[in-house]
Amino acid sequence: MSDSDAGGEKEQEPKRVSRPVTAAARRERRASARPAGKAAAKETDKTRPGASSADGAAKPAEKKGRATPKRDRKEKKPSLVARFMRFVREVLAELRKVIWPTRNQMVTYTTVVLVFVAFMVALVYLLDWVFRKGVFWLFG
Repeated sequence: MSDSDAGGEKEQEPKRVSRPVTAAARRERRASARPAGKAAAKETDKTRPGASSADGAAKPAEKKGRATPKRDRKEKKPSLVARFMRFVREVLAELRKVIWPTRNQMVTYTTVVLVFVAFMVALVYLLDWVFRKGVFWLFG
């Protein structure tokens, strides 16, 4: 038997901070966790990794506002032959993923389709015959 079982005393767990239930409470909690103003934000930036360069100085102001070089340059488009070859490779890769039916499955599927088509042709012919008789009877 352990001490906690024998004495009947339970160790108290540290109290957890509950999550805010309402959106207003969440906004208030976020606002209290954030530094207020630019001066406070600059002070916290110094403590973040990567906020300053290796010698401790801030990044030069002239680099701000410019697009990164990756956005400035355009990507080269592959040639027509290269794009066609890529297309063929991707089509072949997709065809390898297809689960091809066996011969018995193909015979079964073909039979089902032919029977269904024959049924639909007979149904359309029957409806056409009924409407034709009805129109001749009505307008005679």
